[in-house]
Amino acid sequence: MSRVCMLTGKGVRTGNNVSHAVNRTRRRFLPNLQTTRLISDILGEPVRLRLSTRALRTVEVKGGLDGFLLSTPNRKLPEEARRLKRRIQKKAAAAAE
Repeated sequence: MSRVCMLTGKGVRTGNNVSHAVNRTRRRFLPNLQTTRLISDILGEPVRLRLSTRALRTVEVKGGLDGFLLSTPNRKLPEEARRLKRRIQKKAAAAAE
């Protein structure tokens, strides 16, 4: 499993450890990823996602998983999130008919 948030695309960053003597060694900054199950109101089922804690907070502010995905433009979403958004849109369109 890659260390990438499924909704925001936040991933591993690289940088340097800098000692007191200003010696530099490479290091990795890993995102704080949590495996969670979020309930999609439109789909009516839980969806397992690997999200950063920042993404979890953003989802809560936007009104849940459905609200977050429907209010975010596709260009800002990773491919896996776009697929989930399409599923939600299809189900919402079928329910509206």
